[in-house]
Amino acid sequence: MFADIVNALGGVGLFLFGMIWLTEGLRELAGQALRRALARFTRTPLSGAVTGAATTALIQSSSATTVTAVGFVSAGLLTFPQALGIIFGANIGTTATGWITAILGFKLDLGQITLPLVFLGALARLFGGPKLKSAGIAVAGFALLFLGIEVMKTSLDSFEGLVTPADFPQDSILGRLALIGIGMAITIVTQSSSAGVATALAVLGAGAINLPQAMAMVIGMDVGTTVTAVLATLGGSTAARRTGLSHVIYNILTAIMAFFLLSPYSALIALPSVSVDPQIALVAFHTGFNIIGVILILPFATPFARFVTWIVRDKGSALTMALGKELLRDPKLAFDAVTSALGTVVRAHFNFLAHRSLNSKVTREDTAELHHLREAITELRSYVEAIAPTEDPGCAAQRATALHILDHLSRLQFRCTQDARIAALSRDRRLTRLVRVLSNCVAKSDLDQDLSASESRFKRLRRLMRDQRESFRLHTMERTPMHGLTAEEMGLRLDAMRWLHRVSYHLWRISFHMLKLQEGRSPASPNREAAVDVLTD
Repeated sequence: MFADIVNALGGVGLFLFGMIWLTEGLRELAGQALRRALARFTRTPLSGAVTGAATTALIQSSSATTVTAVGFVSAGLLTFPQALGIIFGANIGTTATGWITAILGFKLDLGQITLPLVFLGALARLFGGPKLKSAGIAVAGFALLFLGIEVMKTSLDSFEGLVTPADFPQDSILGRLALIGIGMAITIVTQSSSAGVATALAVLGAGAINLPQAMAMVIGMDVGTTVTAVLATLGGSTAARRTGLSHVIYNILTAIMAFFLLSPYSALIALPSVSVDPQIALVAFHTGFNIIGVILILPFATPFARFVTWIVRDKGSALTMALGKELLRDPKLAFDAVTSALGTVVRAHFNFLAHRSLNSKVTREDTAELHHLREAITELRSYVEAIAPTEDPGCAAQRATALHILDHLSRLQFRCTQDARIAALSRDRRLTRLVRVLSNCVAKSDLDQDLSASESRFKRLRRLMRDQRESFRLHTMERTPMHGLTAEEMGLRLDAMRWLHRVSYHLWRISFHMLKLQEGRSPASPNREAAVDVLTD
């Protein structure tokens, strides 16, 4: 008997490995298609629910779908109510594994083809191209699912007659609550509700538990997934923590509803005129109460989102709130968040620069704001460096572009600390006019919806400052003896003009790289004209 228990646990392990490999392979195969589908078809909570259910059923991972939705919210591509639809729909999509397990795993004998499929998957993984490797992992994972089910069935057959429903909590309110607790424990240990449902199907098939007991366990497994969701969002972004709480509240409400459906559903299945296989009836119950839960909650998605937003307030810096550790596992999602955070930091830094150039006196608020911006830049750089390296050339280009932007932001921040040069701007009419031009360009860029317009404007500003720099130098040196400027003052004003030139160059390069980052293109080296700006200071 002990050996049978060990073998049954081994079957669960094979099932879990199969799920991991199947999900990994399918997610790699889906690639950008998954991201495009979620972003394109999610316009309302309802469309989000349909898309979330279909996507989860396709890649066999509700966590992958949920994390993608969190990334889109962090990057500003989706609103929180839209993402809620995806999260609710993912609960329906994850029940597809139960149907696959019940129909293919328990009703069809696939034992003869599982090992050959594992072999074919291994060959594809070893010798195939990128897509074939992913397909090989998915095929091997698919085969391991059914190999694990076969091991569980064979191991549990020896318990037939030895373990009966009478050995488990009986069909009473307290008994059902105890069974729900057992289901939660199974999901928490295995970190997979799909593995829990497969275990319940195997135990039900062996006659160790009856259908009402299995249904109570499945309810507990749905609740158990919330523990995984909470653990995954600890230390995450605001969007991730709101998602985790939404998942907990929704699943608890759905579980309460399912608890009250247990008796009517059991009575329906027990009718003489109804002839349904217990395992099919179990997965139908699992899918049914999840569908009903989504139908009931969707009309209240927006108020529900407001309620969750009220509970989970914004935490940390508003400049970097889009960044979340949970996104680092997926470089594409992580760079979406980086792009969003960079846009926020760039706008804040540009506005601070415009204010700083017009005010020669440094206030306590200015010092605090500069420190705040410095911390945001440091946090962003650390986050970019923490993103896992990938062979995807698009991600490599985004990494290089983001680092270019952060480098120019750091240099721009240094310019904001050059108090003597900034103070000299207000002591010369020509410099004062140029400061107003710079400030107006920054103000217009804040209103631009099109980054290319800002990039073009800052490029013209940089050319203007470069041309003005030489003429201002000659003009200042000529008028110094006549207007009684000291050599020190002349040097400060020339430095102030150089300050304007360098600042305009950084503004242009930041907007240039932001445009490239948004378009997903590789950063370009400065052209010959821009090299003049780089080599002179």
